[in-house]
Order: sequence, then structure tokens, then C-alpha cells
Amino acid sequence: MSWAVPLMFAAALAARAPEERQALIDLAYVLGEAHALRQVCSGTGDQTWRVRMNRMMELEQPDTGLERRLVDAFNAGFMTRQAERPACDAGALAAERATAVRGRALSEKLARSGP
Repeated sequence: MSWAVPLMFAAALAARAPEERQALIDLAYVLGEAHALRQVCSGTGDQTWRVRMNRMMELEQPDTGLERRLVDAFNAGFMTRQAERPACDAGALAAERATAVRGRALSEKLARSGP
């Protein structure tokens, strides 16, 4: 799931418009979902998507209010998927693929909006 990579190369330090801030919040939620789904199949030691979330935060350097919203969105996405998919099965794998599609679309949208 390399869909977050374009986001990492976006010039993200500029102030974001309200719709871009919402897209960041939506992406944080999706990253939380991806983190939960990855861990259910790869184990709790897999921190791939948490690391990506932390990198996004480093690049964005959000103000305190947006930072809180991003963290809350990540945690909500994680908890939702963790509760829905407690075992690695075909449903978890399908959910991971669907999450990747949503994440790719959001990251590409954000990459296009960069300066």
C-alpha cells in the first residue's frame, strides 16, 4: 500500500485551505484504518502506517487544533477497524484493499493541491 508516498513528496508546509485540511483529517482516519488492518494480519509489531502518519505530521507541521484532529481521526480509524476486523481473513484483506483505494485518492488529491 504505497498510496501515501505521493503525499510525502507534496510541498505540505504551506498553509492548507479548509477543504485540504479536511482531506488531511480524512487521510489520517484512513491511515488509522490501514494500521489496524495491517496489524491484524502482520502482528502488532508492524508500525508501517503509524510511521507514515508520524511522517505526515512532520511534513504538515499542523497547528495545535489540526494536530489534535489528525491524531483523533487516526485513532478513530484504528479503533473502528480493529473492532470490525479482529482476525486476518478474506474480509480483512478486502477491507485493506478498499482502504488503500481511498487512501490513494486522498493522497493524490493532496499532492495535486501542493504549491
